[in-house]
Amino acid sequence: MTRVYVYDTTLRDGTQGEHISLTVEDKLRIAQRLDEFGIDYIEGGWPGSNPKDSDFFARARGLHLRHAHLAAFGSTRRPGIDAGSDEGLRALLMAETPVVTVVGKSWTLHVTEALRTTLHENLEMIHSSLALLKAEGREVIYDAEHFFDGYRADPEYALDTLTAAREAGADWIILCDTNGGALPWEIEEIVARVAAAGHARLGIHVHNDAGTAVASTLAALRAGATQVQGTVNGIGERCGNVDLCPVIAGAVVKLGYDMACAPNLDQLTALSAFVYDVANLVPVDNQPYVGRSAFAHKGGIHVSAVMRNEHTYEHVDPAVVGNLRRVLVSDLSGRSNLSAAAAQMGISLDDNAPAVQHAVQSVKELENRGYQFEAADASLELLLRRQLGIWTPRFTLLGYRVTVDHRGDAQPRADATIQVVVGDRAEHTAAEGDGPVHALDRALRKALQPFFPDVQRIHLTDYRVRVLDGTQGTGTQVRVLIESADEHGAWTTVGVSPNILEASWEALADSIEYGLARQSGEVVAAARLTATAGEVAQP
Repeated sequence: MTRVYVYDTTLRDGTQGEHISLTVEDKLRIAQRLDEFGIDYIEGGWPGSNPKDSDFFARARGLHLRHAHLAAFGSTRRPGIDAGSDEGLRALLMAETPVVTVVGKSWTLHVTEALRTTLHENLEMIHSSLALLKAEGREVIYDAEHFFDGYRADPEYALDTLTAAREAGADWIILCDTNGGALPWEIEEIVARVAAAGHARLGIHVHNDAGTAVASTLAALRAGATQVQGTVNGIGERCGNVDLCPVIAGAVVKLGYDMACAPNLDQLTALSAFVYDVANLVPVDNQPYVGRSAFAHKGGIHVSAVMRNEHTYEHVDPAVVGNLRRVLVSDLSGRSNLSAAAAQMGISLDDNAPAVQHAVQSVKELENRGYQFEAADASLELLLRRQLGIWTPRFTLLGYRVTVDHRGDAQPRADATIQVVVGDRAEHTAAEGDGPVHALDRALRKALQPFFPDVQRIHLTDYRVRVLDGTQGTGTQVRVLIESADEHGAWTTVGVSPNILEASWEALADSIEYGLARQSGEVVAAARLTATAGEVAQP
């Protein structure tokens, strides 16, 4: 079984992506998590290029990595400068990492136009830089930048650059598709040629500008590469680096390669979510293998088949990568969808019961009015339990009133009064808030607090409004989605109305109802079905 090594550059190449900024503390946390997962090499940054990376390497000396080797990244010496006098190479050595990764030019265009030097001098720059680092006892990885463009332009010179690196003692030679424009069959053919030319211990570093980075990386492995470089979730400059999540899953599950992280493959989804969370990025639901929608089934025919045999519409078992099968209920659903979703909620249904067909029809009608239950699992469960007569409401609304007071330049304030019935008691309370929904939320909690102290453990974490039909102007239907959480997880509820406050109330009331039921142990499903970025539900 071929051993493939994984080199992660999330902390360096990944941070070059738009909207991505990691603090030193963030980078240290991610490095620790990558090590726990079983990544072989972790590239920490470019020492000397900025204070943050220098600080990272200073603090990284205190990391207790059990498996991974930390790498510092830099470039070959400058033209006309002795390697021993080059400030960049000295910074690499001062980082005191066991591994150094050096990038050099493979494309004649870059040598003459970007470096403005001769082809011969470029070869000398590669050789002298790597030889210096090897003499200092470092493991040296050579990144051949723009290699595939360079090979197409002048294959002989591109191979000469690799020879210079190999003769200088490079431990690895990495072929880089820096522009991300090479196609998988091109990469497979060129990697095979390089391997046939006698260059061993090859790696692949691909960007995703053509949308084929994962396929190109797997093709390179088939052609003889044994190291893959990329980032978790594919973050990086322009269209990003190759996403290590599908690369690792594909290499282990599909191609049968041996990786140090293979025993931890069921933590892949958790790793993806962790990096999204630390980087403050919104997870990509349809991300292969680890996305929330990767194993989500919506069409009735699909659901019916997959519940009989998961292989009908799933290319791998979601548990292998730590993900979950999800059944979505919408206007496209049939009884099989509802039954499968109910089973995940702990509710057993008789598909032939009239109540089940009535529930299916209710879902379709509500979805036609603008509700979206595939994004609001908690509201779906409440709807289903109400339809089946297995739900006792904790409170009943008698009425509410909300006013907004805006005087002069002062910040507007909202006041809400609410009257609810709990058991045989009516509660009439009022509260003030920054806005009408905030005031209504505070008033409801105030009314329920004497009966349900656990209401204070429920927190509203997100509030989203969507206009469903702009042709009606300010009188159009609006959909409100509210995400709430407690110490165990998160859940989402939905409300729809031409009145934004009424839609908000509907979602808010469901949210509190469901949260209280979670606290009492009556329901448990939503935490499993709706995992937050910081926690990934286990099957």
